[in-house]
Amino acid sequence: MPYYQLANGKTIYLTIDQFLDLTDEDIQYLISVDYGKQYLNPFNDSAVFSQVVEKSYDFDYLPDDESDDNIISDDIPFDDIIDLTDSLD
Repeated sequence: MPYYQLANGKTIYLTIDQFLDLTDEDIQYLISVDYGKQYLNPFNDSAVFSQVVEKSYDFDYLPDDESDDNIISDDIPFDDIIDLTDSLD
């Protein structure tokens, strides 16, 4: 939806064809008759407020606490890291 803001701060809705056919005299006329709508909130009719995201959690797919007991752990997980303090010779 293309909106056009006039010099007096009011905003009007124009189609692309109307915008392309708009002349300076048309703009002066719209300002003189005080045509348009004054938006106090710049995000009015914005897509920012129309996108509502609902979060839902499905607890059926969470693992049981008992299944964590069967995990084999590695006591020395950083064995493969090279010690850079030693000389490489």
